[in-house]
Amino acid sequence: MTVEQHRSRTPVGRDAAAGTVDVATALEAVIPADLLAEVDPALWGRTVVQLAQGLATHPTDVGRVVAGHAALAARIGSATVARVLGSDAEGPVPVEKDGRFRDPTWEENPVYWAVRQQYLAVVQTLHDLVGAAGLDESSRERAELLMDVLGSVLSPTNLLPGNPSALKRAFETGGSSVLAGARQMLDDLATNQGRPQQVDRSSLRVGKELAATPGKVVYRNRLMELIQFEPQTDEVHEIPILVSPPWINKYYIMDLAPGRSLLEWAVQHGHTVFVISYRDPDESMADVGLDDYLELGNLAALDVVQDITGAEKVNLVGLCLGGLMATIASAMLHARGQEHRLNSLTLTNTLLDYSDPGPVSSFVDPEIVDRLERKMAKTGYLPADSMAGTFDLLRANDLIFNYVGPNWLEGKAPPAFDILAWNADSTRMPAKMHAFYLRHFYLMNELARGELELLGEHLSLKSVTNDTFIVAAINDHIAPWRTSFQSTTLLGGDVTFTLSNGGHIAGVVNPPGKKAKYWIGTVGGDSAPDADTWMQRATEVGASWWEPWRDWMGERGGGMRQPPPTGSDAYPPLQDAPGSYVLGTG
Repeated sequence: MTVEQHRSRTPVGRDAAAGTVDVATALEAVIPADLLAEVDPALWGRTVVQLAQGLATHPTDVGRVVAGHAALAARIGSATVARVLGSDAEGPVPVEKDGRFRDPTWEENPVYWAVRQQYLAVVQTLHDLVGAAGLDESSRERAELLMDVLGSVLSPTNLLPGNPSALKRAFETGGSSVLAGARQMLDDLATNQGRPQQVDRSSLRVGKELAATPGKVVYRNRLMELIQFEPQTDEVHEIPILVSPPWINKYYIMDLAPGRSLLEWAVQHGHTVFVISYRDPDESMADVGLDDYLELGNLAALDVVQDITGAEKVNLVGLCLGGLMATIASAMLHARGQEHRLNSLTLTNTLLDYSDPGPVSSFVDPEIVDRLERKMAKTGYLPADSMAGTFDLLRANDLIFNYVGPNWLEGKAPPAFDILAWNADSTRMPAKMHAFYLRHFYLMNELARGELELLGEHLSLKSVTNDTFIVAAINDHIAPWRTSFQSTTLLGGDVTFTLSNGGHIAGVVNPPGKKAKYWIGTVGGDSAPDADTWMQRATEVGASWWEPWRDWMGERGGGMRQPPPTGSDAYPPLQDAPGSYVLGTG
């Protein structure tokens, strides 16, 4: 739906249902569409106006919220007095785990305890006000997210007097930490879009400390490079693995620091592994679409893998959107009568059904997509920081404000952490590709509905009858695990479903260790009609999902053989891994 179509549904400046003036629509009616696309692509401005108007036109409901907050504040006051007198009185507002309040002073000191309680009460009230504004569902979700961000901004930990950790460090350093933090803040305001740096990348270099698994680039086209990793065992399984990473990120999330690399893990367990490394799009790729990514990505890579290894079949592994692309490629092979080329499919943190995509849906609305298309038309791509900023806002406490205290108030250098280094190494999105993806998956859900057509073929998920290993993460906010579970009913083959601890990235970067655990259980038939029933019956295991996947993949890897050569006559090695595309030099 375009902006013009939306405006045609509702009389300009008037809410037809309520019979009142719709201030947001009236304002937007006099602003050029291209300007709206540039200054408010995510509809934040509209949301603010709608929220303000909703609060103004629902005074009774707002009054109840305000009265409720006053009563809550009074209860906090009473509990604080009790604590001053030596009691262990519980606060009326529940306290959840939050890194900003990890200092024990927040629990031990009655004044700071009260400040935290009052802050949490304000955050709760902000969300209650959204409920009182009478917004439609889409606007309400954006307003809730806006209040999450506003609540993070209002946190007492963002100011020196309200941050006991920072105050302690200031006394310990004679105030030098405050000066160091101020310098970091000024630098971030000037160079990092006003946000604190999440990571120190100086000691985490791609090709050195990251993406360090030895290998060669054996193929390159205008869209991707294909890397073949060198064998690390005397014998390897006959059936190779082709890894399909997300096109919106760089591939090395699956090849982080040694010991934390899933690709290294597979190589060390006797597999011949290839991975696609996509080029970072620029204006020259404006007209590159999903069909190009399919044909020049997974399908082209499959040809090269089979030529080099001589294998009749390939095990396909995908992460996030790379899992979506791997599934589409699998369905395409079946549509073309080439299903014999695919042996198995592994999907990690992947959505195939977009009917309930979680918090991301706040940023995928017909009008938002229309504005993004207008915005991308000027450059030919979506800037890298746009996508990264969106994901940061979904977890603003963890990914933005959690660093304000340590970086800006305590003067500490950001950590050198491989996942955060990868997260900061963002990529752009080709205009045609990104618009197609948002419309045909998020808005129309065509793949799950059996309506997607690419390269002249109608694609059916039920036609994918290969064995599939699905991994989801219990705290994933980008690919919610319950939605990921729906894939078990969409695919036509035998499916193993595993639920990892962690979030969207940590759930995948989950090497064997003390903190790793997963749940595994039966799927298919009537044994697991929904995700929650599956969870009730699943078995919890104190280990990494990498281990059952190793065993599962080993059973589907074929017999053992001498490692194949690196490259072939048709596809000789071009350069050492990680190649040039991941570095932006090709």
